[in-house]
Amino acid sequence: MYLTALVPWIVAAGVLPLVPLTAMGVNAWLVVGAWLVLCVALVAADVAAAPDPRALSLDRSMPARVRLGEPVEVRLRLANRGARRIRATVRDAWQPTAGAPAARLRFDVPPHEARTARLPLLPRRRGELRTEFAIIRSVGPLGLAGVQRRMDAPGAIRVLPPFHARRHLPSRLVRLRELDGNTSVQVRGRGTEFDSLREYVRGDDVRSIDWRATARASTTMLRTWRPERDRHVVIVIDTGRTAATRVGDGTRLDAAFESALLLAALAARAGDHVHLVAFDRVVRARVTGVDGPALLPALVDALAPVEAQLIDTDWDGAFAQARALAVHPSLLVVLTAQEAPEAARGFLGTLPQTVRAGTVVLVGTATDADLESTARARGSVEDLYRAAAAEAALRTAGRVARAITRAGAEALAAPPDDLPPRIADRYLALKAAGRL
Repeated sequence: MYLTALVPWIVAAGVLPLVPLTAMGVNAWLVVGAWLVLCVALVAADVAAAPDPRALSLDRSMPARVRLGEPVEVRLRLANRGARRIRATVRDAWQPTAGAPAARLRFDVPPHEARTARLPLLPRRRGELRTEFAIIRSVGPLGLAGVQRRMDAPGAIRVLPPFHARRHLPSRLVRLRELDGNTSVQVRGRGTEFDSLREYVRGDDVRSIDWRATARASTTMLRTWRPERDRHVVIVIDTGRTAATRVGDGTRLDAAFESALLLAALAARAGDHVHLVAFDRVVRARVTGVDGPALLPALVDALAPVEAQLIDTDWDGAFAQARALAVHPSLLVVLTAQEAPEAARGFLGTLPQTVRAGTVVLVGTATDADLESTARARGSVEDLYRAAAAEAALRTAGRVARAITRAGAEALAAPPDDLPPRIADRYLALKAAGRL
């Protein structure tokens, strides 16, 4: 059973006349006792008269997946299988990160009928939102009390990464079409396919001259090439402790997801095979063997429950997982942190063994957008201390970036909003240079 908010007011109404009754010589405690007994009797009668919530059946309909930050509507349908009208309130037991309103849903269900109510949710966290039950309260005819029952009704919604970087995709696809069509790449060597012939102009690579075509024509003819398709792109996302660092409005892991999704969408349109692994000491997510339109849904679905772990990443294991996805990838993208050399010692020690001939290795890191402006700030003593700390952080990050370059990889560091398009642009530049 449960009591409504009306009960305290009724009890208080019986206590108010105590002062005048006491002045008249009436035993106040006797009056209070009699009033409380009456209130208890009324509550007991209301509970006994309340319809049994077990006569109700609950059905819940909702989408299986939703992007983070997008509103979602859950529909609750109560069907009354009993012979009495039931006035009920329902509280659906979602966790706080689901963003459910605090107010309970109210139903008035006639016998042998059903009613539907809408529950708006606004998810505030990636992963699996679950509800296992709902609490149903049936109020009595006096409105003082009622019967409460727990009804098992499991449900789940998977909250996917938002993929805000999608807005950069149309412009990159235009460049990709230009690269693959009208503006064929004029390079020669491994990793390219013959496209067409055109006249030689000053500055072209003389090794691409087609001497047979030149002999048949009245001018020097040059072969143009275009990037090959079916290249293998492997993305490694570091889910260790450095991924939990906040940059901008999110974490470094969120920026890594945005970068991975934009690159994967672009590479899939280019006809390349994309493989992804999220790793710290165990595999947190793994996608391989999926191409075409099914790739992006598979990636967001796999990355949805992944969270940063407060442990150091095992880079030997991470690169072993990358090699298991593709033995000789054309492009390996590692999304991790370029921090102090002491923190990156394990990564820098393993990286040279990973860089192989024919494989381009990019190391991408989301940085604090305000770090450079903080380093230039002058003013109070506190500002100077902050500037010194920011300048030291930039200097150590530069040392790690130079160490990555010496190992044969390329270091890319940018604020979280700029990192996804920078990695995508670097991918297109490698395509244009014939290295992919």
